Order: sequence, then structure tokens, then C-alpha cells
Amino acid sequence: MPVWALGLNHHTAPLDLRGRFAFAVDQIAPTLQGLRAAMTRQPEATLLSTCNRTEVYCAGEQAEVDHTLKWLAHSGGVAPEVLRDHTYTLRDGDAARHAFRVASGLDSMVLGEPQILGQMKDAVRAAEQAGALGTTLHQLFQRSFAVAKEVRTSTEVGSQSISMAAAGVRLAGQIFEDLGKIRVLFVGAGEMIDLAATHFAAKNPKALAIANRTLERGEKLASRFGAEVMPLGDLPARLHEFDAVISCTASTLPIIGLGAVERAIKLRRRRPMFMVDLAVPRDIEPEVKALPDVYLYTVDDLAKVVQTGKDSRQAAVAEAEVIINAGVQNFMHWLNQRSTVPLIQQLNAQADEWRTLELARARKLLAKGEPVEAVLEALSRGLTQKMLHGAMAELHTSDTENRESTARAVSRLFLRGNPPQDPHGH
Repeated sequence: MPVWALGLNHHTAPLDLRGRFAFAVDQIAPTLQGLRAAMTRQPEATLLSTCNRTEVYCAGEQAEVDHTLKWLAHSGGVAPEVLRDHTYTLRDGDAARHAFRVASGLDSMVLGEPQILGQMKDAVRAAEQAGALGTTLHQLFQRSFAVAKEVRTSTEVGSQSISMAAAGVRLAGQIFEDLGKIRVLFVGAGEMIDLAATHFAAKNPKALAIANRTLERGEKLASRFGAEVMPLGDLPARLHEFDAVISCTASTLPIIGLGAVERAIKLRRRRPMFMVDLAVPRDIEPEVKALPDVYLYTVDDLAKVVQTGKDSRQAAVAEAEVIINAGVQNFMHWLNQRSTVPLIQQLNAQADEWRTLELARARKLLAKGEPVEAVLEALSRGLTQKMLHGAMAELHTSDTENRESTARAVSRLFLRGNPPQDPHGH
């Protein structure tokens, strides 16, 4: 069964294009149902969507890569030829290798970062709940998780990982002399904001605040850091109070506009404002970057910061690739074996049919009073003749060119452990 993957990520597509193909976890099930309905055959399918990537993994009777591309382009409102320039397509072993590298953090902006594994598990769970995850993709992702665990425990890939959140703190430290004197606002209450708040709180800033659409969730996060909670609607009026703003929500449109930041900067009287937009699609309008005294960084900007120390981990990456290669070989062996299942089923059905016929004949002979020994002899002869008939016919009808290969195949199948005599005496 062919396996294929289609994706775009931080290596192949700019931030704004990636933003068009960002799917929240609760959108995955209906999106997958739309994808499968758009295919001529309904393949197994899984959709992975994070800040850095959107990837579709499929398995089916026939690889439908072009159909997958057209569907994805349509879902993001982009022409297929435009999207094709920013995507990668992978098949079978290459698709498996890519999935294993993604799960292991080798294809992330932050080498070895652990968050992607949880995001991949969420994607697989959503595909399972949508009824889109079949045996082949189940195997692919379970093996991805096992490989990722081995990479994590057997190599040093993730040991020096600098997270996006830590990189944000590092950049803030270059703008403000003392992080203990700044006021920090976090917009959102998801995993990335949790990580960012943890890193900033370690610097003991003057004040922390969390603005979130759902106050209950914001309060839960704020209670861990002694932070203030505010409704998202209060953001424009209070933006000027904060020296650093870190935003990461699931909003499909920017929630911090150019006008709001311009007003905030005037009220701050030229005091600098540090802003980090970790969201895809963007939370902060890109024009904000051009304002004086505003230092705005996106996920792609932070990626350049986290590359520090990557070279020193190349040996660990090489070790991880060995583990991944072994995993790919094992998966492909399993996949190739799966392709023989229909043939095995046909062979079993044929053998069962022969057995039934010979048993019926034997029972008739016994009913007529034939000796048991003679009936058993006839039964065994009938079965062996039926089993050998096809092989014998092939040997007799094969032309000279094919007879030798047919003879080798028949020998391998029927003379196991008892090789045929070489007529030439070799």
C-alpha cells in the first residue's frame, strides 16, 4: 500500500503562507473528512499542523499526490501552482523517514525540541477519532513515537535545546538592562505561552499579566506565576503599560493592530517595547515592525537565535539518523509484507476449497464401503496432485528462456531443505 506525505514548513514556506494552512486541533477531524471526500478513493489520512509546519500523511491503494496538493491549495485559498513551489512530497520510505525525523525533533526550528512529539500525538488522536487512521498510518506513527523515544534516550540531540521561549528571554535581555524591572504581558494561555511565562518568571520581572479570551483558562495559568489576568478586550487600552508583549493565540486574524501599538508607543513616550509573535497565523500585524522604538520578532526571527550551538550537536544528529534508518527499514519490511496479504488469503481459500473437495470424495468412498487405507491413499494423492498441478504445468509450458527461473522458483517453494540435483554435476 503506497504511503505519501505532502507538506510545507519553515524551510520551504514564508510565515504568512504557512499561516494560511494552520489548523487548530478541533478543526482536524472535519478537515480530514473533507480531504478524504475529495479523493477518488478514500485513503487513510492524518493532518499535522504546528507553528512551523502543515503536513498531510496518507496511505491508500494508489498514491494521489496531485489530488492532495489541489485539496490543500483550495483549503488555503492558494493556486496549486503557487503552493507547489513551497511544498515537498515524499513517498513510502522517504515519507516514513521524514515522519521519524519530525517526531525526533530533527526537522524542527529548535533542534531536538520535545513539543513536536506531543503535537504529533494530538494529530494522530484526532485522525483516529475522525475515523481516518487505518492500519498503515497507525503503524507509521506508532513507530515514529518509538523511534523518537529511542533518539531522546540514546543520543544528546535534545540535551542543549534552546526553546523559542528561552530565545525570547535572551532577546529581551539585549533590549532591557534589567529584566527584573520590566512588566510582561502574555497574550493567550496555550503551551507556548506557558513555556514563555515559565522562562520570563525565572527572571523575576516587576509584573506579569495574562490576557486571554477565556478568563478561566487565563486564571489557571496566572495562578502559577502570581500574574494578573485581563480580558482580551482590555488589551488596546492597557498595551502601553507593558514593556514586553509575548503573543500566541489560535486566532485566524491579527489581534494586535498597528493603530493600537502606535497609541501605546505615544503614551510610553519613546520607551522601547519588545514584542514576540509566536503565532501562525500572526497575532501582531507585520507593519508594527516598522514603528520606532518597537522590537518585533516572529517565530522565524527566533529560529535564527536558537541555531546557536547546533553545530556542536551534529555528532548526536548522526547517531539519531542511524536509529531512524533502522526504523525506516523495519517499517518498509512490514509494509512490503502487508502487500502479500491478499495473495496469502487467496492461497488459503484455494487450499481450503481443495481440502473440502477431497474430504467430500473420501466420505463418499467410505460410505460405499471402500477400505479406509485405500480412501486415505486417494485423499492424500488427490491433495498433492492439486497442489503440484500449477507448478508442473508451468514447468512443462515455460519456454527455454523462462524455464530455468521457473525451475528455481519451484525448487525454492517445494524442495526447501532438500535442494534439487544439478543435472550438470556442479
